[in-house]
Amino acid sequence: MRTKTIKYPSAKSEPMVLKEVAVAPGIGEVISVRSAKAHLSALLDLVAGGHEITITSNGKPKAKLVKAETRERGKIFRGMGDYLMKQPIHRGMSAEEAVNLDRDARGW
Repeated sequence: MRTKTIKYPSAKSEPMVLKEVAVAPGIGEVISVRSAKAHLSALLDLVAGGHEITITSNGKPKAKLVKAETRERGKIFRGMGDYLMKQPIHRGMSAEEAVNLDRDARGW
């Protein structure tokens, strides 16, 4: 494995260097779990820039960081209240009216 130094812009004007990222044949850019935990912000900046980073544990790939895709916003759930109030059961008589009607019909 050869080590690859990647520079990325930080909040300051000087570029920061992440030396822990290495390039593995067939895998791509890799970093150990320990280094990933220590440099998570820097890794997120790299991934946001289009890099794919593989996190390894004991030299074996365990996870891959990739740029998140933006999705179109779906319909906002407002609750069931409006839906339920439009149902036929809510446009009829109340439960009390139904019981009274039934009692009257039976002569109770």
